[in-house]
Amino acid sequence: MKFKSMVSQRLFWKSVFWLGLSFLVLYNVITIFFEYGEFAFLRFFEERTADGKLLRFVIGQLLAAFLYGFILAFGQFRGKEKKD
Repeated sequence: MKFKSMVSQRLFWKSVFWLGLSFLVLYNVITIFFEYGEFAFLRFFEERTADGKLLRFVIGQLLAAFLYGFILAFGQFRGKEKKD
């Protein structure tokens, strides 16, 4: 399967979305527990978005989730291709 045909599949983009979202949630939960020792979401969010950093935080989180989801989905689809 070529790259262009792979990324044109709806199933590929669903995988990117769900893998990225699960990464985003797990990464932030683990980061919160390591930094604060408890689930202190509000404190975590306030520290990350203080001093006008909200847009930077949101864009960074979305970009990281997209890249992670894209790389993993690409690997999964590529692996399935090689098996067949």
